[in-house]
Amino acid sequence: MCWMVALLAEDGMQYVYRVYAPGDALRGDLFWAAFHCHDESSRPRACDLFDSAQIWALAVDGSVI
Repeated sequence: MCWMVALLAEDGMQYVYRVYAPGDALRGDLFWAAFHCHDESSRPRACDLFDSAQIWALAVDGSVI
């Protein structure tokens, strides 16, 4: 299943990451997967508060679940 995770960063931008995980994945695990992907890039630091992230699932055809 494909999950989208949006993280706020210090530059005021919102960065969105695609995370592939099972449908029963914990939201915290999805958040940390996206956060670590962002943290390894050269982009400004992302907010590490779980509640600041937006997480949603995508269906196989790309529609929002």
